[in-house]
Amino acid sequence: MNSKNLIIIFTRNPELGKVKTRLAKTIGDASALHIYSYLLEHTEKTIRNIDSDKAVYYSEEINKEDIWDNATYLKYLQKGEDLGERMLHAFQNAFNNNYEKVIIVGSDLFDLKEKHIEEAFQKLNKRDIVIGPAKDGGYYLLGMKTLNEVIFKDKKWSTSSVFKDTLKDLYKLKIHQLEVLNDIDTFEDMKNNTTLKNLISNND
Repeated sequence: MNSKNLIIIFTRNPELGKVKTRLAKTIGDASALHIYSYLLEHTEKTIRNIDSDKAVYYSEEINKEDIWDNATYLKYLQKGEDLGERMLHAFQNAFNNNYEKVIIVGSDLFDLKEKHIEEAFQKLNKRDIVIGPAKDGGYYLLGMKTLNEVIFKDKKWSTSSVFKDTLKDLYKLKIHQLEVLNDIDTFEDMKNNTTLKNLISNND
């Protein structure tokens, strides 16, 4: 692994009752875990062949035997009290390891495609920040070439104001926005998605 580009994937360890808890309120813990496991596999397939180094950051413990192949993915444990601190630590670690372009993506995006990652790296040639807005008011991707710590501070994480508040921090910088995507947090997010709804039916 010797690329100057790094993709960071934040993931929760797929454990019953601990993932997609808002979704689970509607479809139950087992189906929520089934959906999340599918989304993890989709994320891994999307990122697998992109020409960059790749790092998975686990929420609870590092798993050496899972879908994230040890030869392809660096593996770390998330550190910090909230999402902002955890992302800040991951970006700090990346830049301390001399990466020049660093992108972080979530692991719950059915609509994420290789083109979004490729576009983000390409736009970082001339822009300071690349951000992918999510329909719920957050963001699904963040990329940068130098560490901007303010992005990760004083935010109400997992609320509809995160993307808007982040843009306020970046007003002096050159920003590129990717297309808006829908992350899967509630049943409302997936009610029109036939593939995901069929996963619930098959899991009954």
